[in-house]
Amino acid sequence: MLNVVTADKAIEILNREFSYSTDTESVSVYDALGRVLADDIVSEENIPAFDRSTVDGYAVIARDTFGAGENMPSMLDIKGEILMGKSPEGAVSRGECMKISTGGMLPEGADSCLMVEYTDESFDGMCLCLKAVSPFENVTKKGDDVKAGDTVLKKGRTVNSSAVGVLCALGITEIKCAKKPVVGIISTGDEIVDIREKPEIGQVRDINSVLLASIMKENGCEIKNYGIVRDKKEDLEAVFLTALSECDTVLLSGGSSKGARDMTAEIISEKGSLLFHGLAMKPGKPTILGKCGEKAVFGLPGHPAAAFFVALRVVVPFINQITGKTEKPKSANYVLGTDIPSNHGREEIVAVKIKDGKIYPLFGKSGLVSLLSESDGYIIIDRNREGVFTGEETEVYFTK
Repeated sequence: MLNVVTADKAIEILNREFSYSTDTESVSVYDALGRVLADDIVSEENIPAFDRSTVDGYAVIARDTFGAGENMPSMLDIKGEILMGKSPEGAVSRGECMKISTGGMLPEGADSCLMVEYTDESFDGMCLCLKAVSPFENVTKKGDDVKAGDTVLKKGRTVNSSAVGVLCALGITEIKCAKKPVVGIISTGDEIVDIREKPEIGQVRDINSVLLASIMKENGCEIKNYGIVRDKKEDLEAVFLTALSECDTVLLSGGSSKGARDMTAEIISEKGSLLFHGLAMKPGKPTILGKCGEKAVFGLPGHPAAAFFVALRVVVPFINQITGKTEKPKSANYVLGTDIPSNHGREEIVAVKIKDGKIYPLFGKSGLVSLLSESDGYIIIDRNREGVFTGEETEVYFTK
């Protein structure tokens, strides 16, 4: 008898049954891409560290330019030039200015910068200001970007290229990150062959192990792939025990036939306990969750698209729990371009294409890999609804 639960209930069970304390490690900023921050990143300095120009031109006192224009320019003494990477030599007083380049440090006394396009150096040693500027115009003030004590990156965030740029700007070379969970992947089935082989009639390539490994890597995991195991209990049991001893969690993919599913469930039950056997989700019903010791074990469907969606809907949130990742899946609301019926009494995931700002479904059987390549994302139709309808706004979860 299947103990079928909803996807939301499955996540609730995972949160209740497994309480991982996230182990951390120090990671070089050069290797930090894709890692999850274990601590807030707090700036110890002001960025920029000084008032600086955002244009090439002249550092001036704004009051000296008030009323200036092409017909009646202000005339200022050029006191010198501010060299890049150097502190200004001296200060600016009323009636004076200094040449400055973009990023140059504003000299004492100056409060704004005038673009070179609005100046004229026709008079020796003098600058004609052809335009007025306001105080702090064309100037980035000290701490405008970041002030000392500001939290610039929050704990639980995934480090992307922009976050790396922030760390470099602050001079941070080492950060504390969540350790990568080790995920073991076992592919089962007499009909499965390696992706490098040409399948014979009745055989299929082992898409799932590579697909699931990719999803887990995208979500900050380390992978141990245990290859293909035939539908023989003692063989599967031996590989499963090895994976269980070496990994934080194990994904068993396949077992589409009733006998194979029962064998997977039987092994998990013997080594621990079954938390549920069946997911009220289409595709993805033949999904198993077990607990062996303190480790979660997932039995995923053999159909690639079903395994894909179950991984995104249930496994990835669990991985986020382990790593402390706080970011939500990328999504946006779009209007439906057509009706999508659903009367299955279970949550339905539908792959969709976005065209001209509207959602259109890509219907097909759950095993068709074309759904994965052609779709922009997917929508979730609640199990209590009979579908979603043209013109209705629906959330799309992106897969690209």
